[in-house]
Amino acid sequence: MSQIESLRETWNRPAPRLIFFDAMGTLFDLRQSVGEIYGAVAARYGVETEPESLTRSFFQAFASAPPLAFGDCSPAELNQRERDWWREVARKTFAGAVFRDFDAFFTALYDYFADPAPWRVYEDVPPTLEYWRDQGVPLVVLSNFDSRLNPILTRLGLLDYFADVVVSSHCVAAKPDPRIFQQALVPWGLDPSQVWHIGDSFGADYQGALKAGLRGFWLQRR
Repeated sequence: MSQIESLRETWNRPAPRLIFFDAMGTLFDLRQSVGEIYGAVAARYGVETEPESLTRSFFQAFASAPPLAFGDCSPAELNQRERDWWREVARKTFAGAVFRDFDAFFTALYDYFADPAPWRVYEDVPPTLEYWRDQGVPLVVLSNFDSRLNPILTRLGLLDYFADVVVSSHCVAAKPDPRIFQQALVPWGLDPSQVWHIGDSFGADYQGALKAGLRGFWLQRR
């Protein structure tokens, strides 16, 4: 029995009125490391890299980036701000590398991650989502992600399980900031204590949920 399935046996009653799920690392993950994927795309544009060092550079760039949260803006502005945010992460990841055409490389990289090809769904996810759906508990994705998440979930066959998908780029804040949890709760009219949040990040998911008054579950997949 997987960890996420075994949680069903250990969670205490009363049952939740609503469950938030993180996305990457909780529902699905990459088939290869970030360094392997970034490096494979970069090689098509004349840049050879070492996957492990590239993975380290990516996580350093990601950790130093500002929150992926842009609040209320027009769809066109939102799309551009999301792309600019990721472009800066990619630029810092490849600091010092010389591309024939960095803009073309970044477009290929950005579009690739909107495709189902790099992603895999954890085997325990569909039966777990089906279990809670059968219990009549609404499910919501709450993720530090961007507008590509909806098509990713659709192509992975997961979107129909969820009543809503909340991504940080559409919100005023990103996890672990309590404001993103509060914003996601607005349509439901529930007290935070009635809601669970499940995610693989101790800081962003577990501690963030607790600070917002939700019941947090830390899913330790790695």
